[in-house]
Amino acid sequence: MRNRLIVLALAFVFLALAIWVESFFRPRAFPPDRAEFPIRGIDVSHHQGRIDWQRVAADDVGFAIIKATEGGDYVDDAFAENLRQARAVGLAVGAYHFLTFCRPGADQAKNFVSVVPRGAPLLPPVVDIEFHGNCPRRPSSEELRTELLAFLGPVEAAFGKPAIIYITDDAAQAYSVHIADRQLWLRSLQAPPKEDDWVYWQYLDTGRVDGIDGDVDLNVLKGGPARLSELFAPAPESNSAGTPRSP
Repeated sequence: MRNRLIVLALAFVFLALAIWVESFFRPRAFPPDRAEFPIRGIDVSHHQGRIDWQRVAADDVGFAIIKATEGGDYVDDAFAENLRQARAVGLAVGAYHFLTFCRPGADQAKNFVSVVPRGAPLLPPVVDIEFHGNCPRRPSSEELRTELLAFLGPVEAAFGKPAIIYITDDAAQAYSVHIADRQLWLRSLQAPPKEDDWVYWQYLDTGRVDGIDGDVDLNVLKGGPARLSELFAPAPESNSAGTPRSP
């Protein structure tokens, strides 16, 4: 009996130690000053599962950027419903594309433009550049710039707004010198971004929001309600004839 108690006690100690180690090494949020950055938003994909957007909107969320496409032919199967419901509860909504390194930028632009509806306000389109989950071959800076510009041209023409580039720290280190001249969405989990020219700051990737089961990325907008309204305002007429439009 005594030996059994010792074993149980040791097991408890090891469990407590494992939890402490995990919590120690888990990324910690550097909470943004909400007086300075009052508008909070989320980015989501099918990984968040079914979302109760009414509850999300009531939990201090002002905007949502939703994954639409990846590469030349992948479409996120939750995109259309997420976009419809997020818009219905009054959130400022936008769409993003995950840029792969193994398909031409022009093909990826066609995928995005064919899927994301127009005819109703949208935040500027976002292109996501990161190594995690991407094709194994990493292009040179010049190659990436060429394909990125091939993506941005048709997308910006279709949506009538300059795109925003989401880029992770490691990708920024590899490509920042040759990246296209666009405003940025930065991921910085330990401290405020060092750069000044950003639109969104993703400050936590293990956030919790009412209406979503599990973790979700949390972001703030640089600016207040006027800036969000500016980004979400309808774009001028663009050369989008023959492309999807929202109901």
